[in-house]
Amino acid sequence: MPSRRRFVRDSSLAFGAVMVPSALRAGTKAVAPSDQVRVGVIGCNGMGFANLRAILKIPELTCGALCDVDASVLDRRAGEVEQRTGTRPKGYADFRHLLEDPDIDAVIIGTPDHWHCLMMVMACEAGKDVYVEKPLANSIGETRLMVVAAERYGRVVQAGQWQRSGAHWSDAATYVQSGAIGRIRLVKAWAYQGWMKAIPVKPDEPVPEGIDYDMWLGPAPARPFNPNRFHFNFRWFWDYAGGLMTDWGVHMIDMVHYAMGDAGPKGVAANGGKFAYPNDASETPDTLQAVFEFPDYTMLWEHATGIDLGPYQRDHGVAFIGNLGTVIVDRGRWEVLPESEDVDGRISYLTTPMPVQRRRDDGGLDAHMVNFVECIKSREQPKCNAAVAARAAVTAHLGNIAFKTGRRLTWDDAMGSFPGDAEANAHLLPAYRVPWQPPSP
Repeated sequence: MPSRRRFVRDSSLAFGAVMVPSALRAGTKAVAPSDQVRVGVIGCNGMGFANLRAILKIPELTCGALCDVDASVLDRRAGEVEQRTGTRPKGYADFRHLLEDPDIDAVIIGTPDHWHCLMMVMACEAGKDVYVEKPLANSIGETRLMVVAAERYGRVVQAGQWQRSGAHWSDAATYVQSGAIGRIRLVKAWAYQGWMKAIPVKPDEPVPEGIDYDMWLGPAPARPFNPNRFHFNFRWFWDYAGGLMTDWGVHMIDMVHYAMGDAGPKGVAANGGKFAYPNDASETPDTLQAVFEFPDYTMLWEHATGIDLGPYQRDHGVAFIGNLGTVIVDRGRWEVLPESEDVDGRISYLTTPMPVQRRRDDGGLDAHMVNFVECIKSREQPKCNAAVAARAAVTAHLGNIAFKTGRRLTWDDAMGSFPGDAEANAHLLPAYRVPWQPPSP
């Protein structure tokens, strides 16, 4: 299965390819300006631009503006859009100026996680619809502020947990819900990422020319510029993200909630550390196991960097383990492994075996963008709206908080806090760096 790095690379090569569901195909007819949706992108490197490539496959979409704190990235991406579409988008270094642009209907937020909350809320205040990368936010408290803002301003918000729009993921979830594998007692979700190796320690250095580093830091703590913390590798530092637990975890955990319901966990414990690369530059654990206690089942999350051989010989996936069999699903396929019993010397399956069911579409991203645009027009909420995205993000952040505190935690999902646990509750909302402040609830 392709890694994130290969996915971004391959989607770049396929920028000119067209994979648009028939419902939104416009054929060779030009789309009237009044029917066009003009999108702007904040954070144009990596997934921000991969999302733009996907949404521009829809004829109604045009790219009106790009924003990035790295001038070289901004110029390169603007050139790519111009080459693809014939029109060079406006360029902004400050996202607030893009949000003031009256020609922009919707924004894609592809920045590091620590910026998601402020940018999404400010975009909603500015009357823009929003596609925001996952995880929804870099803390539990921020997710709740984002859900409130989406509702308050009546905006369409779609988060980048695009498995929600993947047909084979939906098929697997429906099969689990059918009862065919009996009562679910345990769910396993995992990400073993062999491509992720050690990050060599590098010294701090002067801010490279053309980068607005103060804006890049935003509400995060002030630190000297270090190339290890910039661009892709921000994921492995607590100031900006939550490591594989929130990077891959929200994708897989979202599929757990998709099949099992939206009930939050009531307890969590986690163990792990920097066991593979103890002396590298990263902060987040390269090896982690988190156990989540739900009312009717247990979920086990595990991740590891530097190795690919995960459960069921898959480098990522979700396994729903029932009394009669197990459903296993990943980004490429799903299948059913039946339980069996020996009856008078004869083996009998407890449920019908299901051969491997291969993915029938792009896996979800293209369809996810179609769903977003359809909802911009209908004003309905999309498949992975702010509330749905918050569910997976909260669960993933709970795993990280349990790891940081080093003990089992009790969670009150209705109250959104750890009862009587000041140490754990201190992790619910980060302290913003002046002059930035968390949005008002």
